[in-house]
Amino acid sequence: MPRTTLPPEARMHRPSEFAAALKGRRLARGAFFMVTAATARNGPEQERARLGMVIPKRHAARAATRNALKRVIREAFRARRLALPPADYVVRLHARVPDLSLTALKTAARAEVDAHFGRLLRSSS
Repeated sequence: MPRTTLPPEARMHRPSEFAAALKGRRLARGAFFMVTAATARNGPEQERARLGMVIPKRHAARAATRNALKRVIREAFRARRLALPPADYVVRLHARVPDLSLTALKTAARAEVDAHFGRLLRSSS
């Protein structure tokens, strides 16, 4: 079984990479997150899926909430990264986070992100 770590080459780092992916096609939208992707990339290191996240303060005011959401998204992406089609995926929080406990929020966020990535896997095959 291949390792499911999230190395630096599996993440987007530059603002230009985020901008290109955000201008790409919207693939999924749920209660919390919107997933967009751009597939036009060059180079041998670009043969796998990469992840970018946009979690604005205006939708999640507390740092603990933003960090928890990022951990959940990274873990869901890490589990399916090798199976996803090669593209730059940006998961963006588009709605205000409701007043839930962190445990309940993480459970709801993980279910939604898993559903989005599962839909992407089904549509690619």
